[in-house]
Amino acid sequence: MLRSYLFAPGNNEKLLTKVFSAGADAVVLDLEDAVSPADKETARRLTAQTLKQQVAKVQPRIFVRINAVGSPWWREDLRSVVQPNISGIRLPKAESLEQVRQAAFVLEECEAHAGMKLGSVRLVCTIESAAGVLAAAEMARHSRVAGFTFGAADFLTDIGGEADARETATLFARSQLVLISRAAGIAPPVAAVYTNVTDLDGLRHSTVTERNLGFFGRSCIHPRQVPVVNEVFTPTAAQLAQARAIVAAHEEAQAAGSAVTVLPNGEFVDRPVVLRAQALLALDEALRLKEPQSCT
Repeated sequence: MLRSYLFAPGNNEKLLTKVFSAGADAVVLDLEDAVSPADKETARRLTAQTLKQQVAKVQPRIFVRINAVGSPWWREDLRSVVQPNISGIRLPKAESLEQVRQAAFVLEECEAHAGMKLGSVRLVCTIESAAGVLAAAEMARHSRVAGFTFGAADFLTDIGGEADARETATLFARSQLVLISRAAGIAPPVAAVYTNVTDLDGLRHSTVTERNLGFFGRSCIHPRQVPVVNEVFTPTAAQLAQARAIVAAHEEAQAAGSAVTVLPNGEFVDRPVVLRAQALLALDEALRLKEPQSCT
């Protein structure tokens, strides 16, 4: 369960080193938007070098955002960065199942060349357009697709929408990704970056909204955003105590022959409430098991 994904430009050697110690659960080494066409080759070389240097180190999970399928660079991006310690590939501007199939075909070649198990590198598709939203259900069924991320800025540009504090223009698309992910049995989608790196209150409010909508995890573009995002996606002590009380009350009710009960605070407890409580406790366990692998 990855809460925060911190970006670093693939052509910035200094940031490629610093990103691993910023406290994020995962890093995303970027070959796409943060890198000019003239620097693509340098970014590939430095990113591949960084991946090799991180072998056998205690580290966050590593993803690489390649250039979009259809660009002049994406195939060579994959051939440069597919290595045994990579966790996944972010596929930007994903708009069709055919794009996923093309990426999967090249990935299979790269895995074979690297001596890796076929199918081990999963794709995380970034949805940044109306076409991407409409094709997401098809993409979600491909065996390489582990989940989605959302690109709010590009999506707003595509539909001619305007950003506002309530994120109204993107609500339908974001909800669609949550439903599609759940129906396909893949991971919840990862929230888009929050572009104002100094507005931590706004980041917190937006991230809580995303969590309540059904997202899990958020992309970050500055290290100062990481603690806020991690905190929002970590269950609080009060939430865990309530979850344990719900599970215990349910077990007592079952022992007495009832499927429902009422807590002392008046909360009605039935199966959906119990399932939510159990999921929260499972999330806490997963985060605690993962903790030694994070740089904190």
